[in-house]
Amino acid sequence: MRVIFDAGQTVPIKAWIDGVPVEDKALQQLKNLASMPFIFEHVAAMPDVHWGQGATIGSVYATTEAIIPAAVGVDIGCGMMAWKTSLTLDQVSDARAIRSAIEKVVPVGRTGHGGKSDRGSWGRVPEQVSARWKNELQKDYEAIVAAHPDIGRSNSLIHLGTLGTGNHFIEICRDQQNGMWILLHSGSRGVGNKIGTYFIQRARAEMEKHNTSLPDADLAYLSAGTQLFEDYIFALNWAQRFALANREIMALHIFEVLVDFFPDAVITDKISCHHNYMAWEKHFGRMVMVTRKGAVRAQQGDQGIIPGSMGARSYIVSGLGNAESFCSCSHGAGRAMSRTEAKRKFTMADHATATAGVECRKDAGVIDETPGAYKPIDAVMAAQTDLVRTENILQQILCVKG
Repeated sequence: MRVIFDAGQTVPIKAWIDGVPVEDKALQQLKNLASMPFIFEHVAAMPDVHWGQGATIGSVYATTEAIIPAAVGVDIGCGMMAWKTSLTLDQVSDARAIRSAIEKVVPVGRTGHGGKSDRGSWGRVPEQVSARWKNELQKDYEAIVAAHPDIGRSNSLIHLGTLGTGNHFIEICRDQQNGMWILLHSGSRGVGNKIGTYFIQRARAEMEKHNTSLPDADLAYLSAGTQLFEDYIFALNWAQRFALANREIMALHIFEVLVDFFPDAVITDKISCHHNYMAWEKHFGRMVMVTRKGAVRAQQGDQGIIPGSMGARSYIVSGLGNAESFCSCSHGAGRAMSRTEAKRKFTMADHATATAGVECRKDAGVIDETPGAYKPIDAVMAAQTDLVRTENILQQILCVKG
């Protein structure tokens, strides 16, 4: 762990970055966050830390007095889910057929600017998805929209149980014992983006109204005790529930595909974790709001998932409860370069080589997700041996990207 404390900071930054590259603009973002007067104890930076739109990805902070919507981000509740199956790798003879079947039951990608014809949305919402929405999500969503009508102008139900684009993925993996896992990464889709964007804008308006000076406009915050704060917390918690339900529905549909191929398949273990979210937790003797943007909770014994990239292995871990990290760990490998830089640097041949042996897209549309665009996952894991213990290592058989 490295401690960073410069002039202008209110609290130090404790960073698990030994052996991994961190760009200067990410460090500056962290320093800006650490200068805010309401930050509790310190800011923690995970080994996958990198610059992010709004706030640093791989950052953890706590407070009791305010929350920064941009530090949660717009993909509220984004996270991972892993289901271990009874199957083994030697049972798979046609990974391409399995990938194709998954892409038929889970909407992936985005077309038509996210409109009604979007292939990444439900054209006709399945009955079980509608039931989940009505029973668990609809009532509170309607309450959110009643208070903030602009949020209603977003995709919600039609995105429940869908993958999305970018770094979101579905994988079938094998573990160190040759067992087969379902692994997926997604969040709260269009409605989470709308909630995040809306409250980031409202926070900025509050700063302007009160003439509050900030080192970065994206550090605009909502103060505890205000109606906007309460409304944001309510919407935030709802979006986190939506994201969890989204992943559960997808995992179930993927498992149903595997049952079509392997009728005797059963699920033997399930692991789930958010990595863009806020939660009330006790740290250093106080109940505080912990915001993790690109970080996973790693309290003693917590199970977590740390993915690599399209051609790199992923890790199933258990937390060691390190108090200095606010009991957190990395959420993945972390980008080593921007998407634009990756598209400029890597060729289709580079991508094909990096993903050799993985049944996945090998076209220009995923060059920005090629393994070389990310930090080496092994270096990231080596930098956080005091945060988590490795329980299993997964390698992709196939990867679905939008």
